[in-house]
Amino acid sequence: MPNLPAGVGYTESMITVLAGDDSFAISEHLKEAERDFAGTAERVDGAALTIRDLPDILMGSSLFADRRLVIVRDLAKNTSLWTSLPDWLHRISDDIHLILVDDNIDKRTRTYKALKEQATVYELSTWSAHDQPKAEAWVMAQAKESGVALDATTTRFFVQRVGLDKWALAQALDIVSHLDVPVTRADIESVIEAHPSENIFALLETALQGDAKKVKQMIDTLEVKEDPFALFALLSSQVVQLLALTQADKSDNPEKDFGIHPFVASKLKRLGTRIGHRGVKLIGGIIAETDAELKISRGEPWLLIERALQRIATL
Repeated sequence: MPNLPAGVGYTESMITVLAGDDSFAISEHLKEAERDFAGTAERVDGAALTIRDLPDILMGSSLFADRRLVIVRDLAKNTSLWTSLPDWLHRISDDIHLILVDDNIDKRTRTYKALKEQATVYELSTWSAHDQPKAEAWVMAQAKESGVALDATTTRFFVQRVGLDKWALAQALDIVSHLDVPVTRADIESVIEAHPSENIFALLETALQGDAKKVKQMIDTLEVKEDPFALFALLSSQVVQLLALTQADKSDNPEKDFGIHPFVASKLKRLGTRIGHRGVKLIGGIIAETDAELKISRGEPWLLIERALQRIATL
């Protein structure tokens, strides 16, 4: 559910701005607004509007209802109307609840500054790696609301396995809600397919353990369902994090600088300690060489990736 201020719903006349790329949170906000509105919401493509449309949308009344809920998407993409919107805000009828939905609003604009003063603005951005604690807190809250028993350790594993996409997390929570409680790590592994990042970490860890045969088996499995370039991008990211953690000075804070979750950082540090600084640098070199080869299409992608991991396994 949307994180609305305590005691505030969408029943009063207002202007609301939903800004950002978190489509799940935006969807939840819109559902809340429509639940609180006794009628049918009007949905408008803001990018296609002209100045002549604004009076009907912002000031017009309805013959069939006392109030209106008007949802306008992508108005910020309509430069001429977006620029003139501040001049219209005070004209919006009291019986209209206007919701503006935009994934990319320039905060430097006069319009955004006017909306910050006169509207309720929600910044709704998707989570990145450093937001894992937020994701874990969100999952625990959602699980509690749904009657799913997840402790902190199991929740951390759940987020690691599913990833940080709210749609995927919500779907996975729905799946585990049908299991016996309390839900265990084994339960999650049995019904939730691992997120690519978890598979890639397991792949890197296997290579670092020197198990070349298992690396081959894992590559054969991943080749069926993963894009090689996307997989290599994740692999490269994890190696960069490994380098950052093992080469950092005492005054550095690579976890914060690179957005590495403490749980992931601890696993990478253990691996880094075992293989040593020289080994980590050699791994960085192997990944850099493979990246260059992939960019110039020197060989079949999966073969290049497997060769890189086999080289790491023999260090």
